[in-house]
Amino acid sequence: MKLTYYGHSCVLVETSGRRLIIDPFLTGNPTAPVAASEVRADYVLLTHGHNDHVGDAFEIAKRCDAVVIAPFELATYAGWQGCKMHPMHIGGGHEFDFGTVKLTPALHGSGYEVAGEQRFVYMGMPSGLLLTSEGRTIYHAGDTALFGDMKLIGERHSIDLAFLPIGDNFTMGPDDALTAAEWLRAARVVPVHYNTFPLIEQDGQAFAGRLKAAGIEGIPLAPGESIEL
Repeated sequence: MKLTYYGHSCVLVETSGRRLIIDPFLTGNPTAPVAASEVRADYVLLTHGHNDHVGDAFEIAKRCDAVVIAPFELATYAGWQGCKMHPMHIGGGHEFDFGTVKLTPALHGSGYEVAGEQRFVYMGMPSGLLLTSEGRTIYHAGDTALFGDMKLIGERHSIDLAFLPIGDNFTMGPDDALTAAEWLRAARVVPVHYNTFPLIEQDGQAFAGRLKAAGIEGIPLAPGESIEL
């Protein structure tokens, strides 16, 4: 399994002969190392309906004939935009041809801002996701605050790698993300959702140092960098 970080919360996963892109906010993302038009994907996974996570999902899905996997309301909206979609919801899992996806809770919001209309479309509950493939499990927390059930997620799943937001203001900051990493019992942690804009600037290397002191491997990837599991 190969994982490539595209900045903000976007991750490309290459596994079992399939390409999955999570929360593809590329257009308008000053840290994105690729343009949306360069992305090839078989599946588009969305954690929630905010514009900085939906991003280029619909364009990529239609161009690549990819399937959007998302919480029910968001997946339904994707279908209305002409995308193939697979709706899910929190606590539910499904076996795909690349592996299993299970949605987890997240404490956040989920409304899609329609350009030029000054209104939000309700996109259901925000989520995190557990992806198991090739004998490995990754956890993408989406946008979230720290919450106690992260302990339960860590107890019930052997997480090889967790993507955790650290930007603060809108999500967990480094202090809460460190607690989340400990509760999740993740072997490795990649910080996400930071340094895209001034309001969410954080020091990824400093966070990795704090993880190391807690016995967890922290991997602050630069946009465009990859790791393999």
